Amino acid sequence: MPYDPEKDKVLKKWKCNETGLVASINQYGDGGAKLQIGPRILLKKDGTEGAPVKAGRLSMEDFLWLYDMMDEIRDELTRLNKPE
Repeated sequence: MPYDPEKDKVLKKWKCNETGLVASINQYGDGGAKLQIGPRILLKKDGTEGAPVKAGRLSMEDFLWLYDMMDEIRDELTRLNKPE
């Protein structure tokens, strides 16, 4: 089966304002919810958001932000993946 963008959903998204790193919970079709780390959305000089780029290697600031978000992300993933 080919990839269908209509089936790809972002269920929840967090963004680090300092580094532009994005963490999101995504779901494809009827599959389980999964955590995605990246992309990184940097600000242009005029203050608008630029095009998304690969997250690449995480800085200490990225890591600490993600670490602080882990409980919230875990709780949301658990809630979304509970059998009905």
